[in-house]
Amino acid sequence: MAPRSHGLFIGRTRHLARHHKPSKLGLTTLIKNFSVGDKVAIVPKGSFRDIPHPRYRGRIGEIIEKRGDAYVVEVSVSKSTIRKIIVPQRHLEKP
Repeated sequence: MAPRSHGLFIGRTRHLARHHKPSKLGLTTLIKNFSVGDKVAIVPKGSFRDIPHPRYRGRIGEIIEKRGDAYVVEVSVSKSTIRKIIVPQRHLEKP
């Protein structure tokens, strides 16, 4: 018997999630344009469906490329580790 999946990673993070209906995102939040080389902050907003992992919350990274409606962001996790993650534009802000 295979181990049971617990769904998205938010299964055991009740203390991190707010227990109210998330606010609707405005049009300016949904339509943002960034260019390659811009510095951005990762700020999860909206539904849990497409948010980046909570370990990247508040991190500042650099945009490497655009992939569809999302961007590839290079984030430094520690002194020697740099990760590239794909983040939808609604979760990015200019610092």
